[in-house]
Amino acid sequence: MNYTLIFSIARALLVSRLRQTLVAAIGVTFSITMFIALLGFMTGLNKMLDSLVLNRTPHIRLFTEIKPNPVQPVSIYQPFRNHYNFISSIKADNSRDKIYNSRVIEKILRQDSRLAGIAPKINTQVFYNDGTVNLTGALSGIDVAEETRLFNFQDYIVGGNAFGLQSNSNSIILGKTLAEKLHANTGDLVQVITPNGDRFPLRLVGLYQSGLNEFDKTQGFASVSTVQKLMGKPDDYITDIQIKLKNIAAAPAIAREYAVKFDTDAEDIQTANAQFETGNFIRTLISYAVGITLLIVAGFGIYNILNMLIYEKMDTIAILKATGFAGKDVKLIFIFIALSIGLAGGLTGLVFGFGLSSLIDQVPFHTASLPTISTYPVNYDPAIYLTALIFSLATTWMAGLFPARKASKIDPVIIIRGK
Repeated sequence: MNYTLIFSIARALLVSRLRQTLVAAIGVTFSITMFIALLGFMTGLNKMLDSLVLNRTPHIRLFTEIKPNPVQPVSIYQPFRNHYNFISSIKADNSRDKIYNSRVIEKILRQDSRLAGIAPKINTQVFYNDGTVNLTGALSGIDVAEETRLFNFQDYIVGGNAFGLQSNSNSIILGKTLAEKLHANTGDLVQVITPNGDRFPLRLVGLYQSGLNEFDKTQGFASVSTVQKLMGKPDDYITDIQIKLKNIAAAPAIAREYAVKFDTDAEDIQTANAQFETGNFIRTLISYAVGITLLIVAGFGIYNILNMLIYEKMDTIAILKATGFAGKDVKLIFIFIALSIGLAGGLTGLVFGFGLSSLIDQVPFHTASLPTISTYPVNYDPAIYLTALIFSLATTWMAGLFPARKASKIDPVIIIRGK
């Protein structure tokens, strides 16, 4: 089989219908351009949302949940010990919310090679005093260095400096919305009241803006030691251990392992954010569906053009078969035509898709709730461009296959006799 000759014949047929060929190639170009721009924008949006939620969420969280004692008095009372006892309105017992043996657990975790790092944390409810009004809020005791390294804490500080918590033991960082409600600026003293009624003045060293207004309206951050002092707890008092893994996919299995090993509650990121991951998957699926639909529409255009070309070139096909070209040779000629249109339109679409994505990436996008975002998010992952090119060639190959098979079955005797 002389591929050079077959390719030259395919090129001659393409040039003979240059206007229709250009129309088909433009259809593919438009489809690939929109496919890349749409998928790049949607996956970029998913990555942005991941950075807002998932990147600040530990892969595994160890904690002690306040829950009722599973052993109730009626169950250990001798006359009812062997009975089924149905109890309603059970209240939580007096168990503490701290993690037992937290220092030992931290030491073991730091030796685990599967972990990228850990960050101890204390969560407690407090009141923020605003004159004669006490605002209900939350206070988290954090290791600011580890929070910044593992969860990008510093990136969400819009005023002051996160590391002021380290240099000043009696300091606090407030959510930006909460600070506005308290009319507090960096350097001011903020009155914090614990659940026990103790009042502590803390110096405001920074403003935090997560992008979630309800969170920023109630949340404050201080160092672990400061929160321990406010609550009157010992220096081993920790309510949460946040874990970041090298492989996030292993989180569910490792969480179950730690729950048994340390006799504590463990929640993995997949369980905590199942609905969020479902939303990401659906947005990406819709993007692929729209892009593939555009390519299929372009494929129908190529199919129609090749069909018309076959009808117009019946005599040419008959002559080729009469001079010794086999049916598979004729079929290959039309497959080459289809793939040439797909390749030319696809490569041009990659260039235009990259240009359109770059244009979207330059459009300003400023919102008070997302301080780290300045332009619309776009993903330039090479896999998107490779996928677009593969879909382009696959669609045009399918579009050219049926007309090519029709051309290969033409009987030259009937065509020449008719002429």
